[in-house]
Amino acid sequence: MNGLIRLEVDGHPPTAEQLYHPALVNYGHLTALQVRSGRVQGLNLHLSRLAAQSLALFDTPLDPAHSRALLRHAVRDVPDAAVRVNVYQPSPGGPLSVLVAVRPPAYPSPSPLRLMSVPYQRPVAHIKHLGGFGQIYWGRAAVEHGFDDALLTTPAGEITEAAVHNIAFFDGAHVVWPDAPCLPGIAMQLLEPLLPSRRAVVTLSDLARYRAAFVTNSIGVVPVTAIDEHGFTVDEPLMTQVTSALATVPWDDL
Repeated sequence: MNGLIRLEVDGHPPTAEQLYHPALVNYGHLTALQVRSGRVQGLNLHLSRLAAQSLALFDTPLDPAHSRALLRHAVRDVPDAAVRVNVYQPSPGGPLSVLVAVRPPAYPSPSPLRLMSVPYQRPVAHIKHLGGFGQIYWGRAAVEHGFDDALLTTPAGEITEAAVHNIAFFDGAHVVWPDAPCLPGIAMQLLEPLLPSRRAVVTLSDLARYRAAFVTNSIGVVPVTAIDEHGFTVDEPLMTQVTSALATVPWDDL
């Protein structure tokens, strides 16, 4: 793993035997977050996600206090970092294991993104599960075609999400989040109530109705300047409003 600072399984450096299962069995879930000065935005949302997804996938609870302690331990001497938490079950019906990977901090792209629409939907889209082959495949295809990433759509052309982002559109009055199966990202959950938001079905044929678009994920917010051949202008007042709203969200101590 390029840039890996620390890898722990259940609070300890992993043995080869402990890595055998996650290396070969692609079943589990995760959350990804940014740590700054030992703090995390939306920490309770991340912990709640880990607990809820553990019940959904394994019918086994994961104590948020335990997840928090493992996170705190993994970044104990790394004040700024990008952290990924994977949860899996080495033995059917057995206890869960928590893998925490700590890398250098990540920052939003300094340039707007251009997205290529692809006919793909994440399975069980509301869960941030392991197994991103489709997203990686289509993301690489987008880059090969001169774009920055993929935009996932249904067979009917309904926009769901980007490969590793949520996407939102601006109609001049409201920030419109696609009303379609997707992962409700933590940044999206934080921003939606802070902006003049609404949900609506958005199709590729609807793009001309919107003045601007942007994507969100745990790394931050980035404007979108193209989806396929349709171009968007970066709406600077909108982006200032969005980034300012995100900046009001407190950073929680680990």
